[in-house]
Amino acid sequence: MIVSHVRITAADDYLERRAAHRAAHLERIVELRKRGFVIGGGPSPDGKTADLVYRSPQAGDLLRLVEEDPYWTGGVWKAWHPTDFAQFLEPWELPPVVTDGSRAVIIVEGEAPDVEMASFALIESRGAGRMAFGGFFPGGLTWALMRSAEPDSILADLADTGFWKPGTLTARPLLHVL
Repeated sequence: MIVSHVRITAADDYLERRAAHRAAHLERIVELRKRGFVIGGGPSPDGKTADLVYRSPQAGDLLRLVEEDPYWTGGVWKAWHPTDFAQFLEPWELPPVVTDGSRAVIIVEGEAPDVEMASFALIESRGAGRMAFGGFFPGGLTWALMRSAEPDSILADLADTGFWKPGTLTARPLLHVL
C-alpha cells in the first residue's frame, strides 16, 4: 500500500461553495476511512488549505480518491499536491469524526538527517499520545499530526532530541476532523 499526504488548496470562495457539498464530502470521506483508504486529516482553521493522508493500493488510485470527492467535483478544492511517504507511522486508533472545529492540532514539518533515529522520537510521541500519525518523505522531510494546539512545547521536545536539522522544524495549525 502507498501512503500519501495530500496538501489541498481551497477555492477563494471556499465557505460559500462548501455548504452545498459538505454532507456528501463527509459521507464519502468517512466511508473511505472505514474502508482504509483515508487515514485522517482536516482543514486549516482559515479554510484555505487542507491536509489529508490517503492509503491506496496503486499509484493511479490517488487521483480517483481525490478527484471523485464532492469537494473537488463541486469546485470547493481547486488544487492538490501529493507526496508519498517513504516511512509512515500508522495511528494506533482512529478518533471519532469531529466537524465543529473543536479539535485543534498542529502539523509539524522539518528535516531529519537520520530518519531511523527521528522515527524513534515520533514513535515515543505516539506512545505518549502526542502524535496521531505521520512519517517521513524521501530525503528525510518529516510530516506529523501532533495532538496539541500548543506548537512551542511540541517543537521544543522534538528539537531537544537532536534528530532534526536545527532551525527546520515548523508547526502550523489544523482542525483534526478525522
